[in-house]
Amino acid sequence: VDGAHRAGVQVIHAIAERRPDGRGASRNARLFRAAERLPVHQLSGSTAVRVAPPIEVAEEDLVVRRLHGLSPLHGTGVDALLRNLGCHTLIVTGVSANVAIPNAVFDAVNLGYAAVVPADAIAGVPADYTAAMIRHTLALVATVTTTGEVLGRLGPPRRGRPQ
Repeated sequence: VDGAHRAGVQVIHAIAERRPDGRGASRNARLFRAAERLPVHQLSGSTAVRVAPPIEVAEEDLVVRRLHGLSPLHGTGVDALLRNLGCHTLIVTGVSANVAIPNAVFDAVNLGYAAVVPADAIAGVPADYTAAMIRHTLALVATVTTTGEVLGRLGPPRRGRPQ
């Protein structure tokens, strides 16, 4: 994220959260119902939905929060933001390789974006599942690379409006 900031690349943080009363939350999958029983709840405004250190949210970053669904793109308004910014390629990072990352990649491709996944910048559980997801699924629809390769392609710091 720091490298993207230095290069002037627009960063969007997509946060899944819930209201304390659960209004608007999806309940049509076992995953959603199981999340209700976890000791940590992703409640709006709580520490559980803050971007975790060492990642910092810069002033120019966009933070998009969703109360429903599995995807950081579908039904969130992110597509309109990306198009307004002139974006053609998404570099997808974060968690989880189990659900949100593949959803983001599939949605990006379905919406006409090129998707890039730095394999060392995503995580899921168990760890060997992440490697299998990358190799057998994401590699079919996205460019799989490393953080170092992405940072090398972003080039030197830019001035002005993020790309």
